[in-house]
Amino acid sequence: MQPLDGITVVSLEQAVAAPFATRQLADLGARVIKVERPGGDFAREYDRAAKGQSAYFVWCNRGKESVVLDLKDDTDRALFDRILAEADVFVQNLAPGAADRLGLGARELGEKHPRLIRCGISGYGDTGPYTRKKAFDLLVQCETGLVSLTGTPDTPARAGISIADIAAGMYAYTGVLTALYERERTGKGTAFDVSMLDALGEWLGQPLFHGLYGPAPLGRSGARHPSISPYGHYRAGDGGQVFLSVQSDRDWVALCERVLERPELVRDPRFADNPLRHRNDAELTAILEEHFAAHGSDELLERLDAAGIANARLRSVAEFADHPQLAARERWREFDTPSGPLRGLLPPVTVHGREALMGAVPALGAHTDAVRAEFS
Repeated sequence: MQPLDGITVVSLEQAVAAPFATRQLADLGARVIKVERPGGDFAREYDRAAKGQSAYFVWCNRGKESVVLDLKDDTDRALFDRILAEADVFVQNLAPGAADRLGLGARELGEKHPRLIRCGISGYGDTGPYTRKKAFDLLVQCETGLVSLTGTPDTPARAGISIADIAAGMYAYTGVLTALYERERTGKGTAFDVSMLDALGEWLGQPLFHGLYGPAPLGRSGARHPSISPYGHYRAGDGGQVFLSVQSDRDWVALCERVLERPELVRDPRFADNPLRHRNDAELTAILEEHFAAHGSDELLERLDAAGIANARLRSVAEFADHPQLAARERWREFDTPSGPLRGLLPPVTVHGREALMGAVPALGAHTDAVRAEFS
């Protein structure tokens, strides 16, 4: 028994945001019918990294049924309407205005199907001057100011993952769960919208408030924290980089006394609190790296652990795949794809006594004939 057994989700989706949201629902047992246009979701063609398949697509489309329909064709549209009449949830992230032109706007669907939950994902929202502006992840990162915060002081950088898509997808996912809970009490489906701009803007809360009310906006700081010190990477004696984070005065005392072995620094007026430590970060970095020069990376990590100081080693993505913590906790599973099995991580929420679903990634149109027969 899975939490969403018996729930049917119909999704007119493409790229990342909506597919990421509906994959979470599939992992919880929902039947997700992914309706693709002739030619398929263009994310299928983003790359060939995963055994000849798009890494984006296999990541976001596990456990779904792929049905190819041309919604401008009368026969296909009639079939789609019959499927939707039996659905619990409808999700779409079509181009701006496309859902309304197809007669699939939230209000119209609500009148036809009062119990249907309707979720629309957009780049910039349904009103305002940017409503019809095309939106992709990097572009939304730019519009929210995220790119002004990432990179080095000299060069801005894109966040290394599709963070605007992921943010919107997660709010869509939680919105669907909330709407399902509400429908249990009211008997009626609700409609809601999620924009990538709003979702990523929520995640930018700390720098936003800092910029609104602080003495100056936060700048780009590379792999260092823009407002906490010491927090970032420091050179060890073997040339490696050790990452550490001091979050409180208690941590600062432990670092000075147990790692640096310089208790006099605790009351040094340059470093008496975090704002002062951050203001004098260059001097503090020099002190840390002078001491660290006599020690190798592994030794420093052990000493930091012993002192209770949060720390990490910088890993590549390939090294993360071999992370001993993932192996010890048996977080890897295989799931099927058209090109053979792939290895993937279990969903992050671990429910005791239940094995999460990790269904197959569908080939384009793999379920079209079966769904046509079912809803004929």
